Amino acid sequence: QYRFVESGGGSVQPGGFLKLSCVASGFISDYSSIGWFRLAPGKGRGGVSCVSRMGTWTNYQHSQPGRFTVSRDNAKNTVYMQILSLKPEDTGVYYCAAAPYPHLCTSAPAVGRFTTWGQGTQVTVSS
Repeated sequence: QYRFVESGGGSVQPGGFLKLSCVASGFISDYSSIGWFRLAPGKGRGGVSCVSRMGTWTNYQHSQPGRFTVSRDNAKNTVYMQILSLKPEDTGVYYCAAAPYPHLCTSAPAVGRFTTWGQGTQVTVSS
């Protein structure tokens, strides 16, 4: 059973950008869906992006295209998420998680379907 370690979070001003990394301690099957989730203050954990062999999904992909970009490097067992034009509402703890199915990234990833989680990385956006 592998584990995830997220990194790349921090405190940034509105309008800035961050690139989060999620490194697995072992091999990530190409069959897996890998999701990024955010736990915002006072809210539940929600999906932000997802990548699998069947494609990618990002929150706000229609209303704010290109602000979130998710990618994976299977050779490095690493998944990345870049967030541009950061806003205060992006504040939260970001987690990556895996599910052993490839079809979970065709729409917003469901938290309950993902079984392997990292410890999270804090992102704080404020002026």
